[in-house]
Amino acid sequence: MGKSDFLTPKAIANRIKSKGLQKLRWYCQMCQKQCRDENGFKCHCMSESHQRQLLLASENPQQFMDYFSEEFRNDFLELLRRRFGTKRVHNNIVYNEYISHREHIHMNATQWETLTDFTKWLGREGLCKVDETPKGWYIQYIDRDPETIRRQLELEKKKKQDLDDEEKTAKFIEEQVRRGLEGKEQEVPTFTELSRENDEEKVTFNLSKGACSSSGATSSKSSTLGPSALKTIGSSASVKRKESSQSSTQSKEKKKKKSALDEIMEIEEEKKRTARTDYWLQPEIIVKIITKKLGEKYHKKKAIVKEVIDKYTAVVKMIDSGDKLKLDQTHLETVIPAPGKRILVLNGGYRGNEGTLESINEKTFSATIVIETGPLKGRRVEGIQYEDISKLA
Repeated sequence: MGKSDFLTPKAIANRIKSKGLQKLRWYCQMCQKQCRDENGFKCHCMSESHQRQLLLASENPQQFMDYFSEEFRNDFLELLRRRFGTKRVHNNIVYNEYISHREHIHMNATQWETLTDFTKWLGREGLCKVDETPKGWYIQYIDRDPETIRRQLELEKKKKQDLDDEEKTAKFIEEQVRRGLEGKEQEVPTFTELSRENDEEKVTFNLSKGACSSSGATSSKSSTLGPSALKTIGSSASVKRKESSQSSTQSKEKKKKKSALDEIMEIEEEKKRTARTDYWLQPEIIVKIITKKLGEKYHKKKAIVKEVIDKYTAVVKMIDSGDKLKLDQTHLETVIPAPGKRILVLNGGYRGNEGTLESINEKTFSATIVIETGPLKGRRVEGIQYEDISKLA
């Protein structure tokens, strides 16, 4: 076995050393070469390739420094954005993770001498929010991506719309209460003290006084009335029955009138039914590929949605071949199962609820389902469009 063989201990040790980080003072940024010791670095400095690189750098040193500074800044901010997002983090944590990559741009080749100077520069340029604490400098990335700004504007618009809906509902309730109180005089209760003239007198409450007096009066009247008065009593009783029947019908009509709460609930349900969005993809549903751009291998084939990206894009897995594809929702369509199978509502007021397909109406391209989850469990919904439901995997 030769000395320079691939499996010799020295070759293995050399490969292990080459993977790890070495001392910064033995690194040549111009040649992007890391030396292991002082002797190696000295030999490299005397080499012809290094001398040529120095001659190139001496012609325009500022250009090389600007290039290295820009590369360092871009890589550092990209790591900060991808690894930590908009979280507040210590600058040394980000820097240690950045320099763990062997081919990184070293700070001694840039316009910044220390990490603190670089952190302050990021704050002055408005690229990050920086603050100094007893533990050191902390940085927070400012995301100015147009897509992120658009999403924030959409969230603010949605919050504003929800607040407007709440205000409208509150005004509607106040209007209903005001209409209900119109023409009614509010009775103010009066309170009196219990008093007695003699301290030895007992205080008694006669709650059935009216009933007793009325019963006594009727008994006395009936005893004084003759047989000829029975007809008048019968006629008066029939009149009372008619009045009572009329009053009962009026009370039923009043009950039939909708209260303000019922009207509000109907308005909310109608709002849910009409709350539709232009995206419908959900994980774990079965879809059919309708685009011909992928060839006949995938055209009209069924797949399972494994992941939804940015609401409009899905990562699907083919059922027959197991291949994974990334497709837009315009290249997919829903799958309607046989009656009795489980489905998922993808749009409308019942969005996100699982259910069971009860029947299909081919003339109107709609279906009848029974909700199986959520607060509306057990509700039977008719007229659900084909594109609003899909079979569950």
